[in-house]
Amino acid sequence: MPQALRPPSLDPVAAARWQGLPVLDAQSPWLHEEVASRMQERLDFIKLHPKQWVHWGPLRGGLAAQRALEQRYPKAQVWLAGEPPTHAQATRQALQTPWWQVQHWRGPKRSDGLPPEHTVQMLWANMHLHASAEPQALLQIWHRALAVDGFLMFSCLGPDTLRDLRQVYAQAGWSEPAHEFTDMHDWGDMLVEAGFAEPVMDMERITLTYASADTLLAELRGLGRNLHVQRFQGLRSRQWRARLSEALLTLARPEEGGRLSLGFEIVYGHALKPQPRLKVAAKTEIGLDQMRLMLESGGGIQDKV
Repeated sequence: MPQALRPPSLDPVAAARWQGLPVLDAQSPWLHEEVASRMQERLDFIKLHPKQWVHWGPLRGGLAAQRALEQRYPKAQVWLAGEPPTHAQATRQALQTPWWQVQHWRGPKRSDGLPPEHTVQMLWANMHLHASAEPQALLQIWHRALAVDGFLMFSCLGPDTLRDLRQVYAQAGWSEPAHEFTDMHDWGDMLVEAGFAEPVMDMERITLTYASADTLLAELRGLGRNLHVQRFQGLRSRQWRARLSEALLTLARPEEGGRLSLGFEIVYGHALKPQPRLKVAAKTEIGLDQMRLMLESGGGIQDKV
């Protein structure tokens, strides 16, 4: 994977620490649920109804989205994957229904962890890729989980996210408030490199407004942490916190009734897993698993042009 396609300023140690933080409140961020709701609208244009699918990181990706997807595909088996043990336990508890309710006995079949490779028809990953230190490796994991003709649906933050907040920090002479986010065209390149076909990328901007600096900062803490490699490493003082609150007042917009405003660029991606095809070379080696997959899917060997 080309270095330029990796998150250009993300600290992998900080990313791993963020992923493993203990769960204090088993709720998904509001913005993530909103993005998941908009991503579900795109499923209306997909004819394939998966019998098996994966939800990657449902606790942060959207517990309400999980319930909505189970209603959309009530007979499908779902794997809840991509979470550390503490998050997985919180997810199970949040989704559990009381034993006396019919849904407890007739609800969807859920499993933890990854499914057998090449088996599921959909992998759903909402608002995760932008916090991954190795996104290409993660895309390859998703690719292996999907069956041939299965599809990936994902969303993440784009490079225009928090542009106003970055300006506030720059004007104050502070280091960046967040790492740089990857452009959707680079995500498309990475999808192709990971083996996906027909990637479709689009984006939209969502503006959130807040009554005060405290509510704005609380929202940001729920969405993630500053993973920039050059972020301030020590503890901030109360004086700095007061300066930050004052600086954030510059985000007030008259057209929003004086409320503080933050913009988020949301990138959406959709791609298929095609039938495996090998180009013929002077010497071509085919692994047993790859041969089995080709035979099961009806794939063949592509003549070298």
